[in-house]
Amino acid sequence: MKISGNTATVGGQSGTATTGAEGRFTNLKRQGRRMLRNPLSTAGAIVVLALALIAIFAPLIAGHPPFQQDLSNALRPPGSEYWFGTDEYGRDVFSRLVYGARITLYIVGLVTIIVGPVGLAVGTAAGYFRGWVDTVFMRITDIFISFPSLVLALAFVAAMGPGLEHAVLAIALTSWPPIARLARAETLSLRNADFISAVKLQGASPMRILVRHIWPLCLSSVIVRLTMNMATVILTAAGLGFLGLGAQAPSPEWGTMISAGRRYMIECWWLVAVPGAAIMIVSLAFNLLGDGLRDLLDPRSE
Repeated sequence: MKISGNTATVGGQSGTATTGAEGRFTNLKRQGRRMLRNPLSTAGAIVVLALALIAIFAPLIAGHPPFQQDLSNALRPPGSEYWFGTDEYGRDVFSRLVYGARITLYIVGLVTIIVGPVGLAVGTAAGYFRGWVDTVFMRITDIFISFPSLVLALAFVAAMGPGLEHAVLAIALTSWPPIARLARAETLSLRNADFISAVKLQGASPMRILVRHIWPLCLSSVIVRLTMNMATVILTAAGLGFLGLGAQAPSPEWGTMISAGRRYMIECWWLVAVPGAAIMIVSLAFNLLGDGLRDLLDPRSE
């Protein structure tokens, strides 16, 4: 009987788990259909997915090594052998553009990993504790927001020195304040909710309330904002690379490629147009994807 009871219990748990998995799968399909009904968001998702695949399979996609120089083929226009032409050192622009996708995703991913947790922690702490915690955190946030992000990033990079890692850190330092403000606003609307009061009566600590109850409810808004913020991150990284403060030559970073090609842009338009178009398309794709995620994750859009 005991074995039978245990079996029934296990069977009941299995049935519950199966039902929960089916429910999540059904919800995922419903959200996928809603996403597909928005063609612009779908196009953005396709471009971002293509960017990720290009970065992963760059050695297979690129026709030539990105650093291979051949001065006899310098400044060749786009053609069958070199799809996007060559630069002043005879390097294949298409291959450098493909490998540059890795640098772009590296910058976006690393900035997101830094900015998301920092902004979420600062914003929820300020909104939940209020008082002097809110005052100190929000005044620091106001100081960062009062400066244009590119200007502030230039100041940080100038202090730390040029380089890709320093550029990523500078962009992260200028990108967390909007996330913190968003998380604070979400927390202010949740801190007096009935379920938070019930959790307090059960003896939950403030840290447990923040981590287990408030952070998950703020996460969807933060994800949407981070996705839409990626376009700004890409543009700022390209601007730093163009000014020689980000990725350094001969790195195939798109902003650095534009900086190197601007000396020949009148006769050899592809040196500037190709990486510039890549920056524009990828930035637009992240914005469109962010719009779609906002419609998908916002319950008021049902």
